[in-house]
Amino acid sequence: MTGARGARFPFLLLGTWGLTRLMLLLFVFKVWIFPGPDVTSDVSVIYQGWYEVLRTGTFPLDDVTWQYPPAAALAILSPALLPFLAYTEAFFVLAFVADLIAFGLLLYAGRRPGKSLRGAWVWVVGVPLLGPTVYSRYDVMVTAVVIAAILAGARHPRVMGALAAFAALLKVWPVLLLVGTAKRRAWGAAAATAAGLALLFAVSMPGAFAFLTFQRDRGTEVESLGSLVFHIARHHGWQGQVLLNYGSVEFLGPYVDLVSAAALLLTGLAFGWLLVWRLCATRFHTHTVADAAFVGVLLFTTTSRVISPQYMVWLVGLAAVCLVFRGSRMGLPAGMVLAASFFTVLEFPIWFSDVVGSTGLGITLLVIRNGLLVAACVSAGALLWRDTVSSAAPAKLPAQTARTQETLTS
Repeated sequence: MTGARGARFPFLLLGTWGLTRLMLLLFVFKVWIFPGPDVTSDVSVIYQGWYEVLRTGTFPLDDVTWQYPPAAALAILSPALLPFLAYTEAFFVLAFVADLIAFGLLLYAGRRPGKSLRGAWVWVVGVPLLGPTVYSRYDVMVTAVVIAAILAGARHPRVMGALAAFAALLKVWPVLLLVGTAKRRAWGAAAATAAGLALLFAVSMPGAFAFLTFQRDRGTEVESLGSLVFHIARHHGWQGQVLLNYGSVEFLGPYVDLVSAAALLLTGLAFGWLLVWRLCATRFHTHTVADAAFVGVLLFTTTSRVISPQYMVWLVGLAAVCLVFRGSRMGLPAGMVLAASFFTVLEFPIWFSDVVGSTGLGITLLVIRNGLLVAACVSAGALLWRDTVSSAAPAKLPAQTARTQETLTS
């Protein structure tokens, strides 16, 4: 399985994708019952409830669980494209289609000269590791747009910028795609697209940006890095509660505000490091956009007050697109993300009751999963720095390399 055009078609890769996706469809359609709580209820209850509001031409202004930028309405309304199916069934089919598009993009790119099928394999293996949650959230749709944006970046920077902006208006985090690009055309297209879409939503649907105020009073979600403080503290007399709050299961009580503030501080420090890296970086390769986006989203996810299982879909997608490029050095952190995905499905939904109850098993699963994410952050950050930041004054570049660098920054 080489990356060269015309190589033997990777039937094993395609067959593995087909079998694993059939398994996911059987789970979400409940032909087979996946252990743990029903992860499809978000679609049948929450998403469908939002759908009924959004189709009237307004955002869910009275629902604090609506915490998404305005273009998310398109994902929630998308099952209307399949009117012959019930809402939940249509959503699962469209999530499957998004998965297929992402796989097709990675497969096509991986077979081009200078590319690799490693990325397609990461996607094929990583998605089913997360279980039916993948098809029960709209994050797989966002991730497909992100994969398309990064793969378009080398030759079509304006397309990348436009897709990154659209994806950011679906779920914010894709704005980090721009951190690793030195192409001014990508930034310009992103700014123009974001401004145009934001204005369109603002004038056409009331409450387009109400989501900005709906997360102020959140606690610390039970799967986050900071939650480990309270999981352990509960065994030593901490007087707090675990409640469904703002759409997720969170710790509420003494010192939660302090831990939440510390998480925000860590996120700020992580983005400060990204800024320092961006100012110090002197070498921008074709894979730098993917690597930098992967590192940025890893930092954002790991330091967040909320590490929901669907966040791992972002990381699997970004790890996959990194490894499409032969020059990417993100193999080790990508492997850590795959391992973390496996422990994610164990803690949610399989043994989520143990996580909520802070049992020894629940705490152990979270320590391993979150520990892998921390290790991936450190490893990926170090690899990105070594790959792009010169330790000494750069030597004079050969003519061909110089032309390549000039092209990348144009």
